[in-house]
Amino acid sequence: MQILYKSTRGGESGVPASRAVLNGLSGDGGLYVPEELPKLEVPLERLAGMSYQDLAYEVMSRFLTDYTEEELRHCINSAYDAKFDTPEIAPLRQADGAYFLELFHGKTIAFKDMALSILPYLMTTAARKNHITNEIVILTATSGDTGKAAMAGFADVPGTRIIVFYPKDGVSPVQERQMVTQKGENTYVVAIRGNFDDAQTGVKKIFGNKLLEKELDQAGFQFSSANSINIGRLVPQAAYYVYAYASLLRKGEIRPGDPINVVVPTGNFGNILAAYYAKQMGLPIGKLICASNENKVLYDFFATGTYDKNREFILTSSPSMDILVSSNLERLIYRIAGGNADETKTLMDALSRGGKYEITPEMRDQLADFYGNYASEDEVAATISRIYWEDGYVLDTHTAVAAAVYGKYTEETGDRTKTVIASTASPYKFARSVLHAIDREKYDPMQDMEQIDALAAVSGVKVPEAIEEIRTAPVRHHTVAEVGGMEAAVKKILGLTD
Repeated sequence: MQILYKSTRGGESGVPASRAVLNGLSGDGGLYVPEELPKLEVPLERLAGMSYQDLAYEVMSRFLTDYTEEELRHCINSAYDAKFDTPEIAPLRQADGAYFLELFHGKTIAFKDMALSILPYLMTTAARKNHITNEIVILTATSGDTGKAAMAGFADVPGTRIIVFYPKDGVSPVQERQMVTQKGENTYVVAIRGNFDDAQTGVKKIFGNKLLEKELDQAGFQFSSANSINIGRLVPQAAYYVYAYASLLRKGEIRPGDPINVVVPTGNFGNILAAYYAKQMGLPIGKLICASNENKVLYDFFATGTYDKNREFILTSSPSMDILVSSNLERLIYRIAGGNADETKTLMDALSRGGKYEITPEMRDQLADFYGNYASEDEVAATISRIYWEDGYVLDTHTAVAAAVYGKYTEETGDRTKTVIASTASPYKFARSVLHAIDREKYDPMQDMEQIDALAAVSGVKVPEAIEEIRTAPVRHHTVAEVGGMEAAVKKILGLTD
């Protein structure tokens, strides 16, 4: 069955997968969604015997139907190789009464590697399939991890350039150093004086500028996106939830058809949406537990049916979730609106104009699959400390948000269904916050790289190569811009202005 894509806002339909990957964002500002969600239709027992690569093919081939088997297997095998430090790619680790799906074994030690390792291959294959001659300019806003993972994926890929915007002072020291030391003649990094939502809004405005699009086309360029709004990122993420279920089957922890719950720490809603898509494909997922930090806009949405970004923006110890505009939620809104593009556009226009919208009671009734809650900074630190001292397992701050919320869920509901928690980053990316939680008095006086070595001793896990390489790497990117200067920065990088 061929799967085609359409915009959540009604302006496009009948778009092949490769073209949706290439465009990133629909021309009407909406997000691409499948015209029909495919079914997995592979026996769960058979999936349990597959490698990560073969299982990923079974999932992704059902969404990316205009890629040939040879093309898609090449993309998958090129992405999930020795760049990952374990042949399992996404291993499960049992601790604290749950199963942590470790999604941080890739090149930049964050879950973004799971999709951004394959996106360059999907995109360059799509360019060839669609006879694109322009140079593809990847434009991305990051709250910490996407930027580095995207640059690592696209570095020196022929026919592409990548420009990453991140909030100055809004990411961890390790995250910033990973970005500003990034190699690659086609990579560019711009720090902005604002927060992630400013960066994300600025990127969307650039995408929506038709005059700029025409100017770029005349100069031989075209934009695309590596953010989670790109369907080429969402589809690979669905694969690792299927792999988690298959791993539990293989280990004898569940039987075929047994439900599992999934907990996801999320700000932009892409990672948990991928789990939702996996459930819609037929994976036996019970409850989707949406874990927020103190920027709890998603928790409030699930609790009230009102999405309201008009609130204080809080800088937390889990900066990749410091987001008030959850872009991928639009895909869920479209689905619970019954595929009504006009209603979806009305709600998104309300968000753009006034910063809030309210869904109907009928739409709220369709959110029964979800549970939302949040963790305070104190609860995050307490969770890291407790799990370390009880189980000897070290969580990063984002995963600790999820573990804390999972504790609230089980306490409220008594539900003891086997549960997978998405572990989205290595604790090494947030060593200071992690060590503070374990023993602030002992570790606080240390400098950043001293804390890296201390974390190695605490965790018993070798310092990842991604961290070792930034100890002495020179800073290559120095550009800082105001939010209003983002378009000018792009034009200067592309040589369109002096």
